Amino acid sequence: MITRSKYFPVNEDKASSLSVEDEPSKEDPQPKPKKARKKHVEEKPEKREDSQSKWEPKNWQVLFENIKKMRSGADAPVDTMGCDRCHDREAPVKEQRFQTLVALMLSSQTRDEVNNAACIRLRNAGLSLDMILSTQTEELEQLIKPVSFYRNKVKYLKRTCEILKKEFDGDIPDSVEGLCSLPGVGPKMAHLVMQVAWDQVTGIAVDTHVHRISNRLKFVPKPTKEPVQTEKDLEDWMPTHLWKDYNTMLVGFGQTICTPINPKCSLCLNKNICPSSTDKDKKAR
Repeated sequence: MITRSKYFPVNEDKASSLSVEDEPSKEDPQPKPKKARKKHVEEKPEKREDSQSKWEPKNWQVLFENIKKMRSGADAPVDTMGCDRCHDREAPVKEQRFQTLVALMLSSQTRDEVNNAACIRLRNAGLSLDMILSTQTEELEQLIKPVSFYRNKVKYLKRTCEILKKEFDGDIPDSVEGLCSLPGVGPKMAHLVMQVAWDQVTGIAVDTHVHRISNRLKFVPKPTKEPVQTEKDLEDWMPTHLWKDYNTMLVGFGQTICTPINPKCSLCLNKNICPSSTDKDKKAR
């Protein structure tokens, strides 16, 4: 989150007039110390407020850079089969945006390998807004199965396509608010759609991997239970230029090393400084 500095340049004319006003003149030999002291007292709260530092995680720069190094090989499923790679790059841009939205709607609680395969089957069947509307529900279910909750997701897709055709001229919304108004679309999906389809960074996309690892690294002031709170806490301190790649970086890290169960701490470059490490060297303890 970008924060505006609270320090402002001093107006020299104003500063000059104040010093003349407070200085005793020949015509008025009586100084006015009370007025000067009053001004000095009024400025103290602002100085104290400016001196307060924003919360930041301990060692976050080192932790961050080490994860980037471990992810430099781009060897995780998300790197080749993530939602940003599920659309037909030869299709018209409008259709690419729609296919990106579909991929993200199917991705919830589904492994990248399974989701990517489902998107390929849909594309081979002629994936488009009209195709979803004209295809029977049972046929769509078979095309995306075994995506998690495939029956519900087909219902969401059908309803979403009706809304897009009626309210968005067959295109997808170009705002987080508009995307979140669609059935089955939450903040994480909306931020990723904005990033991939509209090339706009609107926030940090927090899925289960990002939520879990951010808590393990103590990148949040206190443990969070919901991804929405994790997103808010991350955006409160993290520089905005890091938001774009944070999701893919941590998802891949979570798929390869910082796994949900039995994380491979012995292979992690952060094992000696990570708050949740189970494999710290004795010398580093």
